Amino acid sequence: MKFLRTLKEVFFSSLPLAVIIVVVCGFIAPMEHFFDYVKLAVGYAGVVFGQVLFLIGLDISILPIGELIGSSLIHLKKTVFILFFGFLFGLLATVAEPALSVLARQTHMILPLVNETTFIWIMGGGIGVFVGFSLYRVLKDMNIKLVFVALYVLTFTLIIFTPEEFIALAFDGSGATTGDISVPFILALGIGVAATMSKNKSVEDTFGIIGLASVGPILSLFLYGIVLKAMNGGVVPPAGLYDPGAAEDFLGIVLSNLGDVAMALFPVVICFLPFQFLLIKLPRREFIRMLVGTAVVYVGLLIFLSSIDFGFAFAGKYIGEIFLDPARPGWFKWLLLLVGFILGAAITLSEPAVTVLGEQLEEITNGHVKKMMIRGTLAAGIGVAALISMVKIITQIDILWFLIPLYVVSLVMMKYTSKLFVSLAFDSGGVTGGALTSAFLTPLTLGTAQAVAATAGPGAQSVLTNGFGIIAFISVTPLIAVQALGILYDLQLKKTQESMLANELAGLEKLASLAAQAEEAGSVKNGQRP
Repeated sequence: MKFLRTLKEVFFSSLPLAVIIVVVCGFIAPMEHFFDYVKLAVGYAGVVFGQVLFLIGLDISILPIGELIGSSLIHLKKTVFILFFGFLFGLLATVAEPALSVLARQTHMILPLVNETTFIWIMGGGIGVFVGFSLYRVLKDMNIKLVFVALYVLTFTLIIFTPEEFIALAFDGSGATTGDISVPFILALGIGVAATMSKNKSVEDTFGIIGLASVGPILSLFLYGIVLKAMNGGVVPPAGLYDPGAAEDFLGIVLSNLGDVAMALFPVVICFLPFQFLLIKLPRREFIRMLVGTAVVYVGLLIFLSSIDFGFAFAGKYIGEIFLDPARPGWFKWLLLLVGFILGAAITLSEPAVTVLGEQLEEITNGHVKKMMIRGTLAAGIGVAALISMVKIITQIDILWFLIPLYVVSLVMMKYTSKLFVSLAFDSGGVTGGALTSAFLTPLTLGTAQAVAATAGPGAQSVLTNGFGIIAFISVTPLIAVQALGILYDLQLKKTQESMLANELAGLEKLASLAAQAEEAGSVKNGQRP
């Protein structure tokens, strides 16, 4: 029953993505080869089925493991050990994050100066350091609003010294580091720590870890870009061509992904073993059940990622380029704004990490905030993000003209938003740039940027500078959308409380009136004047 229920939910949430691909690739700009349509169909079916297995396995393995480790950290007593394991698990859950691997390959293809492995470990290190810092914030009960303000002031100050080629890429990398593996695990770790070691032990401390951790990769890649430029004689080489090609062999893709998916998943499980045998000591049956759940997650993630590589990556680039075909009318390219909005919203509904966040929020708030409400809010925000990204690419406006105002608005909104929704908003910004986003939307924007560069001629922005940034926008628009939802939720809650108070007062007044009438009637009955 759970399988069928999850399958139905995933299928309907991913339908908009399938529809837009069919409309564009089937009617607006048909593909030349029939096999391309076969790849799209196989890719879509694999994405749906793989995601179903992934989500089912997640509930019985990765999420409980994260919560158990988080709650058992209290037995380590010393803060330094807690922070060290926070860093370790944040690093291990990120270094082979599927979305990060996809982004690393894309970056190396365009700029060979960037080493894929180094890129991944630098980004993973950034997450690890800031997961440790997030746990420290919970232990010390630091005001999360002030922490966010301080970190983003530092971030935009460091931009002054960062090569422009690495600015959009750093924000994209931040979104890609918090995806299908790291988000469920780090969220569950945070729940365990907040429940056992937080001074307040409130829902507010449960969220915010992903949001704070997402700042780490931005800062680490800024520093990496500064160092690379200095080592290369003070210049960054010109960007090359982006050409992901079209994969022909699904089985070959699956085999090539076997090791990568294992490296993404099993380090977390291996590190869980010492905690199980020394601190947690689950019954044998439950322990075996978790291991079986991990195998289900592995198979689901393998199918999910292989299907993306087989059927989606080349389609994203294809759609990005055909709208700027010189043979089409000049206005045709602006249809990319509508396509971007629909795709952004549809892919958000299909992201496993977004589903996990919605489910955990609904559980923690006892159903007051429904998972479909948060998913719908995020989908709208990401749709706007994709639209803005298309405007940026087509007009070649510097990304900072968009990012700085958006972050300023989000930071100002914190003053009027509860801590719970501030934490949730920044967490949401971290979880929306998953594997599906990196594998479809990023090829879409890179293909569009490459077509813009080809038609604009000399002086056009490079693909590296203009093509990246979609995940940056995807990471910032939820900050505004979710905080707006939080403000509306708090206003509605306040009105409900005021209405309940008014009803209680009216009831008390009515009771007082009835009591007075009864007393008056009793006095008359006894022959006394009122």
